[in-house]
Amino acid sequence: MFTQADGELAVRLARAVIMKKLGVTDIEFPEVPGKFREECGVFVTLNTFPGKDLRGCIGYSEPIMPLGKAIMDVAVAAALRDPRFPPVRPEEMSAIVIDVTLLTPPCDITYMDEEDLVRQIVIGRDGLIARKGFHSGLLLPQVPVEYGWSIEELLYHTCMKAGLNPDEWRRGDVHFQKFQGKVFGEETPGGSVVEIPLS
Repeated sequence: MFTQADGELAVRLARAVIMKKLGVTDIEFPEVPGKFREECGVFVTLNTFPGKDLRGCIGYSEPIMPLGKAIMDVAVAAALRDPRFPPVRPEEMSAIVIDVTLLTPPCDITYMDEEDLVRQIVIGRDGLIARKGFHSGLLLPQVPVEYGWSIEELLYHTCMKAGLNPDEWRRGDVHFQKFQGKVFGEETPGGSVVEIPLS
């Protein structure tokens, strides 16, 4: 789906646009290859370094715009407009690492009961979206791996993220979608970019 070179470019582009928006640097953005002009879902995550505490995460789950533009949009949003955190200050960027998750389009999960739903999800491969009425919530594929969750715990937390009762998934009336992704991230702030394994 995406190569190491693609991942490195995605992360470099995310950092460059944030640094420019914050007035830290004023650089020209790299030329992007053809696949970055194709529509693709993407999330940009900012974590503190070395503590790895979440500092911002925003993204598009659907492929609604060219990947290069989407990365630039959500990188700035993750730094400045995540409602859970105050905007990132310029001096913080030397202690923040950036991850970019490049996504496949979400696909519907059709299930008969809770056991059937559980069978169709794989930890370390699938991210989840839960929707019911006006409620929706998303968790990226790497989240259950980071926290050591079971599939049932992933479903529980995805419902919580959507503002639903955590056990709502057992009732059969939540619309679930799953998607896959590749995660690329900095080892140190502005440093080497590596693919982050999901399992």
